[in-house]
This record gives sequence, C-alpha cells and structure tokens, in this order.
Amino acid sequence: MARGPRYKVKYRRRREGKTNYYKRYRMVLSKKLRLVARKTLRYIIAQIVKFAPQGDMVLTSAHSIELRKLYGWKASTDNTPAAYLTGLLAGLRAREKGVAEVILDIGLHRAIKGARVFAVLKGALDAGLKIPHSPEILPSEDRIRGEHIAKWAKTLREENPEFYAKHFSQYFHVLKGEKSS
Repeated sequence: MARGPRYKVKYRRRREGKTNYYKRYRMVLSKKLRLVARKTLRYIIAQIVKFAPQGDMVLTSAHSIELRKLYGWKASTDNTPAAYLTGLLAGLRAREKGVAEVILDIGLHRAIKGARVFAVLKGALDAGLKIPHSPEILPSEDRIRGEHIAKWAKTLREENPEFYAKHFSQYFHVLKGEKSS
C-alpha cells in the first residue's frame, strides 16, 4: 500500500466498492428524492430515499420477498417480472405518502438495456411516479410478463428434460405444496 504525506486514503465505502461518490454527489445536488433499485442474488429491493445530513432517510420501500409472503407470488423473486412488481409496489407506496417525482439511483449496477433495475423503474412509472428516463432502456412487455422464461422452459423441456427438472425444481416444489394444501 502506498505511504507518504501525499497519499490520500479513499472513503471506506469507495474502498469496499459500494459507493460511487461522484454519482451520489450529483444526485444529492439535484435535491430530489431517489428511487434506489438494488438487486441481490435472490431478491430485488426498491426504496424511496431522501438525503439528510445525518444519513439518508428511507421514506418507503418494497422487497421482492413481500411478493411471496403478502401476495402469493409463486415464481422466482429475482427475475424481471418480480423486479417489475417490486417497483410497482414501491411506486404505489410512494404515491400513498405523497411522493410524485423521483430520480432513479442504480448505484454501481451497469445501465444495460432491459436490465432488472430498469424493470423496477417501469413498475414505478406504471404506479404513477414521474421519473426522467429514456424509453429505449425499459424492458419489453414480453419480458415483464415473463414470456421469455416460459419460452426458454418449453425449449429446455424438449431438449434436456433432466436439466429442466433440476433448474425449475423450485417452481415444481411450490406448485406441489399448493396442490397438497
């Protein structure tokens, strides 16, 4: 590690690769609420966040696990349809709190056309929030409805039934539990 009087230690969250302070600074200067869209390996998280000097304040949030626990969602909680529904849920909750306009904060995620973070954006837009965006970046309606997953599953079932059974075992397990109850 570099030493000496001219070496400047970066902020901890920058060193850990968690925060891009240049982007954060630009968003804070806008003085608008942020729709923070984050994805993990299993879940999607959407929050409406307000900047405060002592730390960001979360006004409302939605987590994709809520789709399963509160609304009976049977599918995966980390795919594009789940991201859309999580954004829709966050947008509806924000509208209840009187939020009308926000900006999108995708953090360190890359801005790739049709990505899950933009499915969250589409859900929030459909809930009635005003968010500046480019229409080309949003996922297609087919992807939001999950038709790409159904098409791939059908192809996989015909070509490789063993891998199909292994890959979609979560869906089978959920459906089996539904039939037995």
